[in-house]
Amino acid sequence: MANFLVIAVVAIALVFDFVNGFHDAANSIATVVATRVLKPWQAVLWAAFFNFVAFLILPLEVANAIAKIVSSDIVSIGLVFAGLMGAIFWNVLTAWLGLPSSSSHALIGGMVGAGFAKVGTDVFSHKTLTTLRKTGAFIIYSPLIGLLLGFTLLVLVMWLVHRIRAKRAVNRTFRSLQLVSAAAFSLGHGANDAQKTMGIIAALLIGAHKLDPKVLDNPDGLPLWIVLSCHAAIGLGTMFGGWRIVRTMGTKLTKLEPMGGVCAETAAAATLFFASYNGIPVSTTHTITGAIVGVGSANRLSAVRWNVARKVGWAWVLTIPGSALVAMLCYWIVEVFN
Repeated sequence: MANFLVIAVVAIALVFDFVNGFHDAANSIATVVATRVLKPWQAVLWAAFFNFVAFLILPLEVANAIAKIVSSDIVSIGLVFAGLMGAIFWNVLTAWLGLPSSSSHALIGGMVGAGFAKVGTDVFSHKTLTTLRKTGAFIIYSPLIGLLLGFTLLVLVMWLVHRIRAKRAVNRTFRSLQLVSAAAFSLGHGANDAQKTMGIIAALLIGAHKLDPKVLDNPDGLPLWIVLSCHAAIGLGTMFGGWRIVRTMGTKLTKLEPMGGVCAETAAAATLFFASYNGIPVSTTHTITGAIVGVGSANRLSAVRWNVARKVGWAWVLTIPGSALVAMLCYWIVEVFN
């Protein structure tokens, strides 16, 4: 029975990964669709491919950080199940509302919420608090870094090309470059977000005594089946796409041209690469949203629809406590039937 439950919760984790890809497809393709460089179906295939191959390029530092967010002494099948339910509920709710919230923060909130329901404040170990501090800091830093880089890159590029009279040639060049920048961002998305689910599966297997905790001592020590299944799930989710969020990211926040799309995706990709190499679980949603706002602001402040940005900001603030609350309720329900 225990083995069946472990397999069932691993399957639910992969469902979360699929929903993550579905929910965060907007992050990877919104700019390239909004600028009409690719048709939507082409864009999701492009993003899904680079989501999948990310493990070949970037280390698994984020997976190790997430695997340790709740102590292996506390982790149980019911706890991981409740944490995943909290994260999935929040993702589905915000996708339905068309709000680009953070799947990463929903997962962290869900796991900590379920842990709190189980052991109270004992869930806040040193490693948990360290991860929460990093995550909390990058709730602010990742959109700001994305914004500043996006703003700076667009200003620099506009200065470099403003004397070129052949505007069609400039647009054609940036339409081609946007394929590269979209691929780079999708690599960063796959590296950071797919690894979070890898970490949850690893934590589950360690808690169920199916995996040696020493695998976390090696950044690339996770079993290959965990890595491949998580990248496949997030890639498939991206292929289905969350179109309401794509419209919010690609058209409602600000109007994007190919030049702006390249700058936004490059800024966000650079931020994600830095975070992934340093094992920091950041929000790809926050990062690309900040970069898009930065690019829009470089044109003029009025180009950004700040009322939409404000709604997005509220979704960010409520993600961790919202998913934590749902996870706590789920854990208590699980305990009733246990």
